[in-house]
Amino acid sequence: MKNRKVVYIVITLLFAVGFYFYDGFAFETSASTETVEVSDFNFLPTSTTGQVVHHQFYALSYHEKYEQAEWVAYELTQNQLSGISIKRPYFEQDPKVTTQSAHFKNFKNSGYNKGHLCPAGDRKFSAASYNETFFTSNISPQTYGFNAGVWNRLEEKVRYWAQKYQKVYIVTGGILKPDLKTIGTEKVAVPKYFYKIILDYNGAETKAIAFLIPHEKSEKGLYQFVTSIDEIESLTGIDFYPELPDEIENKIEKSSDYKHWAFR
Repeated sequence: MKNRKVVYIVITLLFAVGFYFYDGFAFETSASTETVEVSDFNFLPTSTTGQVVHHQFYALSYHEKYEQAEWVAYELTQNQLSGISIKRPYFEQDPKVTTQSAHFKNFKNSGYNKGHLCPAGDRKFSAASYNETFFTSNISPQTYGFNAGVWNRLEEKVRYWAQKYQKVYIVTGGILKPDLKTIGTEKVAVPKYFYKIILDYNGAETKAIAFLIPHEKSEKGLYQFVTSIDEIESLTGIDFYPELPDEIENKIEKSSDYKHWAFR
């Protein structure tokens, strides 16, 4: 009987020790997938609304009148492109928007997709960064043909440039104007145009490229939508690179030349 008790005690101790090490190993493995490089993004645009929200992996300026961000800004680095498998979460209202971001139910039966401004595909390097893109402050109504077509092609091109140039800075949003079509009870505006601006501030020469794309299905080459940053500033009232030295800012913002960007 005593021997049997000793055996039970030993087995119990072995289970306890084994669980301790397993639990510690599991925690360390899980934690390692959340280890990310904190962004040093410091080229934020001005805000026409005064409601700038800083999340861990992107920032935005929320426009309550149109129930969406007038811009979302973030950096995308080469080492952030290796994604992990993450379960897609539900969209949630942004707890940092003081005027309350629009509810996702506004999109129900509207005929429009919940179009990411900071793409979830750019933030697959951790669960925290990925989940953060599912705040409703980071979406805008987009038709499926646009969202899955030309807009997706541009997002993929940006990832290609992040790989090629090691790090790029991105600002994106819809052109928000009065009298736009709206959806839902909160009247979420449907932009007629979307823009995306990419800055390469890493090489010997600073360069930028800007796109202004009609909100419609298109098979045109991306280069056909290239415009100047000055043009987008005139449409939005936003100063996109106020922190850059004036000489560099003036040079890159007036140009619509895309010859320094690789279009494969």
